[in-house]
Amino acid sequence: MNPEKEKWLLLGLLSVIWGSSFILIKKSLEHFNPYEVGALRVLIAGILLLPFAIINIKKFPKKNIKWLILAAITGNFVPMFLFPIAETEVSSSIAGIINSMMPIFVIIVGAMLWKFKTTKRQMTGVAISFAGTCILAFSGGVGGEFKLIPMLLLLLATLCYAISTTTVKSKLGDIPAKILSAYVFSFVLILPSIIALILAGFFKDLEPGRDLYIGLGFVSLLSVFGTGLAMMMNYRLLNISTPLFASTVTLLMPVVAVIWGILDGEKLTLLQGFGGFVILAGLIFLRAKPLVKI
Repeated sequence: MNPEKEKWLLLGLLSVIWGSSFILIKKSLEHFNPYEVGALRVLIAGILLLPFAIINIKKFPKKNIKWLILAAITGNFVPMFLFPIAETEVSSSIAGIINSMMPIFVIIVGAMLWKFKTTKRQMTGVAISFAGTCILAFSGGVGGEFKLIPMLLLLLATLCYAISTTTVKSKLGDIPAKILSAYVFSFVLILPSIIALILAGFFKDLEPGRDLYIGLGFVSLLSVFGTGLAMMMNYRLLNISTPLFASTVTLLMPVVAVIWGILDGEKLTLLQGFGGFVILAGLIFLRAKPLVKI
């Protein structure tokens, strides 16, 4: 397929898949605690990709191991816990909207770590979107009260995604997307996810039954599609485009997340809707100028 058409197709598919992840996290939390959701999400993806990783073990990039670990931890481990923890206090719709700030962090991280050049227009867009985030933070969460900590956790998760995205593009771009995903989840993250499950008390409190199987069903969907498959697609998108273009998937994700939230009975207040609009307006403003690496 033509790379230009492929990148737009991947952008659309990722928007739907990742936009649906927030409601799947919410449903998983009805059966497991946040730490179990995060660990199971990583572990299931790692187990599924392990055979592919073993087959390609000779291609393992030993010289880039530190960058592989950095990309894995920041993009596929820490955020998997931060989002469920935050969603115990805020709605899945709000989580999706906050995650749309990823292009902002891509610009900031790109400039600080990888010497991406930024423009005044982009910085203005950052300021506009930050104002929208402040509106969302003060608009209240599930109970309507001020929810600073969950908002900070969501922002930290989004920052981690940006670090991972720019690291993959700058240091791991020569590794095929499927192989990179397999290495990340299988060789780097399986053991930490098992340890996290043990610490979270998953095996101690394990009680086979309908509730467990339903919960595992939601987490499995989240893991297979929202983690394993989506990360392969994201790495491929990074191979054929720029970090900023890849991160603009978060412009479309909130639409999907809000639709799922409304279908599930969530209510989006007028102030929250305005905050989300301000964030998206800032992102659209800054997206007009692409990043240039110097």
